[in-house]
Amino acid sequence: MDGTDVGARLAAVRARISAAEQAAGRAPGSVRLLLATKTVPPSVVRTALEADADRPAGTRPVLLGENRVQEATVTAAELADLAPELHLIGPLQSNKVNQALRAVCCVETVATLELAERLASRCEAGRVLDVMVQVNVSGEPTKAGVPPQEARDLALAVGRLSALRLTGFMTVGAHSADQAVVRSGYADLRALRDAVVGSGAPGTAEAVELSMGMSADLEAAVAEGASIVRLGSAVFGSRPPA
Repeated sequence: MDGTDVGARLAAVRARISAAEQAAGRAPGSVRLLLATKTVPPSVVRTALEADADRPAGTRPVLLGENRVQEATVTAAELADLAPELHLIGPLQSNKVNQALRAVCCVETVATLELAERLASRCEAGRVLDVMVQVNVSGEPTKAGVPPQEARDLALAVGRLSALRLTGFMTVGAHSADQAVVRSGYADLRALRDAVVGSGAPGTAEAVELSMGMSADLEAAVAEGASIVRLGSAVFGSRPPA
C-alpha cells in the first residue's frame, strides 16, 4: 500500500467516525481514533501519521496501538521524531514490563491486580503511567479481560496505586452478527465506567475513557459512548497471514 492509499483510507475512517458521532448525537471530535499497527512496518505507520497532519479541524491526533511489546519497542524507536502517543492494546507478560514501560504511554490491558502492582513497582520515581482495566464483557473464552462482576473491585484497587493513573476501561466486543448483543456489551462497560467514576473512590475521577469498537462495530461502540475506537485493517489493509 502506498502513501496515497493510507491517506485516503485514513480520511475515510475519520469520515465514518464523524458520521457515527452525528448519528449518536455526540459532539464532533469526541471520539479519538487509535490505529492498531500490529505487523505494520514503521515506514507505513509514519505515512499515516504524516497524513494525519491534514485531519479535520476539531479532531485530535491519532493514537497508535501495538499488540506486542517487541513491536511497540520498534515502533517507538523508529517514530521517536514524531512523538506519537503509543498504547499497548495486547497482553503484557510480567517479564516484558520493563520493555513496555520504555515504549508506551498507556497500557490498556490491565486485567489483574498483580499486573497493575508490577507496573506500579517498576515505574521510575516520579512517573505516573496511564492504564485502563480490560474487561471481557462478552464472556467469550477466547477474549482477554477481567470478568465484568470482578471489574469494579479491580478498578478501585488500581485507582489506589499512586504510580498509575486509571484513565478508563477497554474491551473487545462480542463476536456476533447481532448488533443488539454487541451494543449490550458496550452498554455494560459504560455502566461500569459510570459506577466507578461515580463512586468517589481514590484514583477513579479520571477513569472516563472507553476504548471499545473496531472496524466491524465502531458505530455501535460510538452509540454506546466510546471515546476511543481501535482500527487497523480499515487504514492499513488486511494483515498478512501469521
